[in-house]
Amino acid sequence: MACFIIGAGSFYGLPVSVQRTDMVIAADGGLKHMESLGVTPNAIIGDFDSLNYIPTGAEVFPVEKDDTDMIRAVKEGFDRGEREFHLLGGMGGHRTDHTVANMQTLAYIARRGGQGWLYGNGERFTAICDGGEITLTAGQNSVFSVFCLGADAEGVTIENAKYPLTDAVLTADFPLGVSNHFIRQAVRVAVRRGCLLIGITDKE
Repeated sequence: MACFIIGAGSFYGLPVSVQRTDMVIAADGGLKHMESLGVTPNAIIGDFDSLNYIPTGAEVFPVEKDDTDMIRAVKEGFDRGEREFHLLGGMGGHRTDHTVANMQTLAYIARRGGQGWLYGNGERFTAICDGGEITLTAGQNSVFSVFCLGADAEGVTIENAKYPLTDAVLTADFPLGVSNHFIRQAVRVAVRRGCLLIGITDKE
């Protein structure tokens, strides 16, 4: 089971097929993307400043609020027992601020025991925090980057990559982990303390 959340940003299609057991949430203008796919959402959430009308059955929040529509939808998914999140329509366009907000949302998910993926055009991001680890696979020509997300990330390990790290410290003010390479095997990334933002760019 997984939770697919589609926002109002640039949409590049579904990375994987949606199964009957999956939850699908439209975040504001993401409803238009879902309608183009012929997918019926389980829930519609937002302040609807992007959609410009309130759909029937929607859960409406005020425009002036702390939560973005995307993170509000993530909270809804957690409330319904979801732990795997696929965030679409959350990158691109002219709202880089929302792209950054959605990358922070990945850390929100990770810190609460979930796994989130944010999808762009031929790229995807995830986060791990506080003792987390992940195994990454991609095409031979793909690259991946590892960034500190927040306070210094300690005990960072990158194995089976062109540029490995062992028990290193990554900071938010120097991009040491940018543009690493796969070398015909799965890559393991782990962090002892702090959060890492991990991005994969498919070049094939």
